[in-house]
Amino acid sequence: MTSRSVVLMAVVVALAATFIVLRGQLPPTDRANAESGNDTSSVKGESPAAQARPRVIVVGAGISGLTTALELGRGGAEVTVVDMSSVFGGHAVMSQGGVSVIDTPLQRESGIEDNADMAFRDFLDWGEDADPDWVRYYVDHSRTEIYEWLLDLGVRFESVLTAPGNSVDRFHQPAGRGIGLVTPIYEACLEHGSIQFVWNAQATKLLEKNGRVAGIEVRHLRDDQEETLKADAVVLATGGFQSNLDMVREFWPQDITFPERILAGSGRNSVGLGHRLAQSVGGDLVMMDHQWNYFTGIPDPRKPGSKWGLSAANMYGILVNPDGKRFASLHNWAKEVMPPMLRQDRVTVWFIFDAATREKFVVSGTEWADFKKVERLILDNPDLVKKADRIEELATKSGLPPENLKATLLRYNELVDGGRDLDFNRFGPDRTEYNNIASPRLSSPPYYAMQAWPLTRKSMGGVAIDLGCRVLDRQKQPIPGLFAVGELTGLASINGKAALEGTFLGPCIITGRVAARTILSTRPEPPSPLPTESSSCTDCHDVEALLEEPRPGFWHFEQSHRIVLDRKQNCLLCHADLAPYDEATHRIDARKQTSSCVGCHVAQE
Repeated sequence: MTSRSVVLMAVVVALAATFIVLRGQLPPTDRANAESGNDTSSVKGESPAAQARPRVIVVGAGISGLTTALELGRGGAEVTVVDMSSVFGGHAVMSQGGVSVIDTPLQRESGIEDNADMAFRDFLDWGEDADPDWVRYYVDHSRTEIYEWLLDLGVRFESVLTAPGNSVDRFHQPAGRGIGLVTPIYEACLEHGSIQFVWNAQATKLLEKNGRVAGIEVRHLRDDQEETLKADAVVLATGGFQSNLDMVREFWPQDITFPERILAGSGRNSVGLGHRLAQSVGGDLVMMDHQWNYFTGIPDPRKPGSKWGLSAANMYGILVNPDGKRFASLHNWAKEVMPPMLRQDRVTVWFIFDAATREKFVVSGTEWADFKKVERLILDNPDLVKKADRIEELATKSGLPPENLKATLLRYNELVDGGRDLDFNRFGPDRTEYNNIASPRLSSPPYYAMQAWPLTRKSMGGVAIDLGCRVLDRQKQPIPGLFAVGELTGLASINGKAALEGTFLGPCIITGRVAARTILSTRPEPPSPLPTESSSCTDCHDVEALLEEPRPGFWHFEQSHRIVLDRKQNCLLCHADLAPYDEATHRIDARKQTSSCVGCHVAQE
């Protein structure tokens, strides 16, 4: 294990699922229903079986699906988690892992004074049309339902960071980044024999019986076999649609021209499958034009000629348009860069940086932690990054007007020397969080230019839900037995059109826990958790032979083992628990295997 490895341990806490109706313990609609005596689980024919030991299917093993499953399992439900991949975590394990939390002990230790009312105003002001009820619930409960819950599972937060739009710092950075955030949740799921995982399986149809959703049909990707899974409730946790460029175009904002070139930069399986499943039984879609895309997209050099892109940037450089001129502050880029960029005739930008800031270049994704890999595949790749000792030569290589770029850099360096960005307020006395951090002079040749395009990233609209995470139809009525969580719901519209950062993974956790409580809310106290059960998979033999031809359902296996071969690693770095060989016990322990994930997944978003 390398020095980057993080030892992650889950502290499993068995909680009785007793639901006392007090303000703050249930979402607003649940409180109102409870106070009025309404049985919210029986709306439109809710199954009586749900009041005993419900069988629940969770479609998706990302952070929202795992959170839902854990809350359900601890509440005594029988849970089956179905995922198209062979590993847990979805896109969250590849993220920076930060969550926005309000008024925590870590903030107070850092001298940060925060409160829910201040956060509520920030969310609504920055998001523009965020859902006030969901925002209110989030800011009132983020400390207990996210921060304290994660601490109990073993997650450790290292720092609180700045993010644009916040009155105070709220971005809580976990140790181990995305993998450090998600792994303890998964490990806790593995502690419950009532939570089972079905890997490499795609939910293809929702089943209905007596006016309610009663299960799913799945297709097993490795052998193309079909299976029917029955349940009392189905929770869709399938993520967004930003890797489906046809859907991105279909729901693109009408007041903005669709760019000539746009790259796909979301999760591999973020293709809108959950949206179509919900629609097939009458579910409504809302705010689908609220798409959170980046301006930092470059073609993925590992997949030439494909739709796939990477998010790459050097925040210590400057950003110029096709005329070679600055047009926005590189910071606060969510609102200050994308709108003017999308209004350009040519929707593209260039990052300009120098030798002194070269090592500040970053690529989002945990597989890009090795800077030598970044250098080999991107910085030293002339198809992606141009390099020259003179600015005029750099401009010519990049297709930019040489005189304009030269004048732009001269002006920028003069502003840095003066200590205030008079053009775009990137740095100065009123921007102290960035002074002397990301605004150095650019005067050390060779100079670099990287062209970038729009990159799809996150869905801010999605399947319509109520405050109990029940999927709604077009008449805003719940569809019995069907729930949705996480990015599939547009993160419950907590962000509106724009996010404060840390407000993607946070809402995934919140909606997962709310959905589970809605399903369990009328049930008696559950029995004690069952003993842990381990899963198993096929033994590995000739890895090179197994990687010769791509196989459906083996994407993660192929990706991870190509890395192993490239690094020439010993198999026991990830599979030490299989040695020495014993035929009777030669099976991979899923919980132990999570400790190997940090071999690839510790980097930055």
